[in-house]
Amino acid sequence: MGQALYRKYRSKSLAEIVGQEHITETLARAVKSGRIAHAYLFTGPKGVGKTSIARILAHEINDLKYDDDSANIDIIEIDAASNRKLEETKALIEKVYVAPVSAKYKVYIIDEVHMLTNDSFNALLKTLEEPPAHVVFILATTEAHKLPETIISRTQRYAFRPIPKDKVAQHLSSIASSEKIAIEPEALDIIAEHGQGSFRDSISLLDQAANYPQPIKASDISQLIGVPPTQLINDLLINISTSTAKDVVTFLHQLLDQGYPPTIIASQLAKVLRADLINGSQILDNESELSLLANLLDVSAASNPVVYLEICLLKSLAHHEPTLAATHIEQSVSKKVTSLKKPVADTELNDTPSLEVQVKASAKNEPTKQKKTLNVDFNQASWDEVLTLLRTSYNTLYGVVRMASVEFNETNQITLKFAFPFHQKRVNDPKNKTIIMAAVKKVTGQELAISCIVDTDLLKKSPTKSKPEIDKLDTISTIFGGAELLSP
Repeated sequence: MGQALYRKYRSKSLAEIVGQEHITETLARAVKSGRIAHAYLFTGPKGVGKTSIARILAHEINDLKYDDDSANIDIIEIDAASNRKLEETKALIEKVYVAPVSAKYKVYIIDEVHMLTNDSFNALLKTLEEPPAHVVFILATTEAHKLPETIISRTQRYAFRPIPKDKVAQHLSSIASSEKIAIEPEALDIIAEHGQGSFRDSISLLDQAANYPQPIKASDISQLIGVPPTQLINDLLINISTSTAKDVVTFLHQLLDQGYPPTIIASQLAKVLRADLINGSQILDNESELSLLANLLDVSAASNPVVYLEICLLKSLAHHEPTLAATHIEQSVSKKVTSLKKPVADTELNDTPSLEVQVKASAKNEPTKQKKTLNVDFNQASWDEVLTLLRTSYNTLYGVVRMASVEFNETNQITLKFAFPFHQKRVNDPKNKTIIMAAVKKVTGQELAISCIVDTDLLKKSPTKSKPEIDKLDTISTIFGGAELLSP
């Protein structure tokens, strides 16, 4: 049976540890000088090396060689999750006073120490206050906030950090090279990001990916870990801004039925929201997006992530107040319905009629006018002007239209291609198409027909969506700090 990669490449000395130099260098100096503390506390997220360093330290203070198969009667590992009761703690304490058999120090490594009961902590406290000279405790935990202050104050605490993504990717590349695994750098980046600073999780994922046909591509890793395409996440976000609660939940469960885990959907949605906030291109208002971002952070810790994610999205839907643009479109639609009851005279129009009224009036006055060949240079820049106009007055509609891939013909026809039927159906709505046609006419001076189709081939590409340049939200960068942004 082959050995798991995370075990095979586990560090064997403090000098081999990657990403925790602020801890290993301090401990190495302490060991060299003989300044050994009676109790250490290692805190930090899972998979960052707490237990590995505890084992290495236990061997190095005893001047023993360490490897995965090494076992020493004077180095005792205890899982607090399964040995948390008072009776078990008392049994441990009774053995503490027995001198080591062959080593200089008897070392107790207590993993997930926060799982001990209050009575067990009280029993352990006295030993930590007055330990025998031959005993060293190394406590490790992912939840330091659950430890009593009296325990923390009697230890030397070392806070472990998540490993930076670039260091994880570099280490994975080294392992892949040693194992003769052909994998693209982009795929390693996805593994490193998914590992969230954990070497163990990242190496385990690389081990799993090694079963794929090589060279392993980024798309293979995305499929392996169940990361939905950014396009689908954008579609979910647009559902939140424009649809009913039933539509949002239905679309969410379509994603879940395709095998995307709720925690990863939440993570990807948070990344898109953050990128849109920083770029100033958000579909929801700032307050709604910030509230949704904060709620998404708790999905992974929820006892039922699917239901919790549903609640997050529905809360956002409930608290999302219509923007001025949304209010404006409702008023415009209301006026349009009223206007159908009687002819709209030119004298009834104000100096700045709405876009849809302009088009309707023009169509009414010239019902039999033949469409002319397009004699203007309608290009991507012209379409950007149309998007700018839509964003100014119809922000929610803009959020859908900007997802289109646009084709311009030499005739008076503009074709909008969408990857998903939801977008096409939204734009084909008569009132929405009227608004878009009015915006096109305002830019070009001509009435142009608009055709909306679904093109599933767009899912295989990564088109750059066109959108107007707008001011950035500098305060958001201050809140979240600098980081790599997703391509919108």
